[in-house]
This record gives sequence, C-alpha cells and structure tokens, in this order.
Amino acid sequence: MGDAQLQPNYPKGITFEHVWASLDRISEKQDKLTESQKETDRILKETNLSLKDTELVVKEIGKRLGDFTNSFGDVVEYMISPNLQEKFRDLGYDFQEASTKHKVRDKKNDISFEIDVFLQNGDTAMLVEIKTNLMISNINKHIIRLEKMRKYADLRGDKRRFLGAVAGIVIEDEEREYALNQGFFLIEPTGENFNITLPFNKPKEW
Repeated sequence: MGDAQLQPNYPKGITFEHVWASLDRISEKQDKLTESQKETDRILKETNLSLKDTELVVKEIGKRLGDFTNSFGDVVEYMISPNLQEKFRDLGYDFQEASTKHKVRDKKNDISFEIDVFLQNGDTAMLVEIKTNLMISNINKHIIRLEKMRKYADLRGDKRRFLGAVAGIVIEDEEREYALNQGFFLIEPTGENFNITLPFNKPKEW
C-alpha cells in the first residue's frame, strides 16, 4: 500500500470551491427529486397502483438520490485523501502507508466494516470517515467501527493503537463539538485546502 492508492483518476486542478459548487447543484437535483417523489405519491394514491408497483417506484427514486450522494461523496474523498499523510505528519503522526476503501472481513467472528481512508505505521493506525454532510449518527457509527477494529486486532495479537478522524464538507457546530469531544480529529475544508483540528483534551485511543 502506498500514496499511489490515494490518487483516483479525477480531473486535475479541482478545488474545494468546485466541490462547493457541485454540492449546490446536487442539492438542487435532490430538491427536484424530492418534489418528484411527492408528486409520485399523489399519483399512486389517485391511481391505486399495486403494492409491488409502488415499491418499484419508491426504490427507483431512492436509487437516484443515493447515486447523487455517493458520487459526490467520492469527490469529497478524492479531495481529502491525497494530502492526509502530509497533514498528519505536521501534527507529529508519521504514517508511511495509506489506502482507501480499506475492507475488513472476518466471517468467523462476525466482524465486517469498511474504512474510507486507512493510515498506518508500525505502532499506530488512523481510521478516517469521510462524509459530505457529517452527522452525529456518522460519528457514532465511526466509534462502533473503531471498537470493531480493536476487537479484530486483538484477535490477531495486533497491539497497535488506533485513532479516529472524521471529515466533512458540511459540519454544523453541534457535530463539530461532538466529534472533538469524542476524541476524534476533525477534518474540514478551508478554501482550496483543508484543516485538521485536534480533539478536545487528548486523542482517544482504541
């Protein structure tokens, strides 16, 4: 694993300003789809379509909303991932290895999860969760993810310490404070780059 894995084939020169503009466009599309869903609900009631037909329509609308969100999330991940090693090095964490979409699968012990960006060296690893709009539920899920990581490591005699970080394009004050109180590093955009805010007190270790 190395830095090359953090370089998806996206257009060069893309900045967070471009991402913000894309977010506005996607929000407009989501609003239109929401209105479309309301209109669909009205038509379904008027025409008394079968339950099966109703489910198919609802699934299609949900898929379209999901496609917009997922594709934009990939852009956010692309923007943040490549420079994380350098940013954390400035904070005293020297991660020699990095990978994206890092999957952990252990069917025997019922452990399964995916890490957006996984940074590691000999004694420390950082699990980074990246969201377009960071919510408290995302932060809680990341806590569970780190608990699973600790369990998975213990089963293999892996004594490394695990740290957590969360990133988002849109982060409200409540979510920002909550993440920092949970011992997470907070990654958020500033113009064409991004900043990492240290957790309140000390970083939590799993």
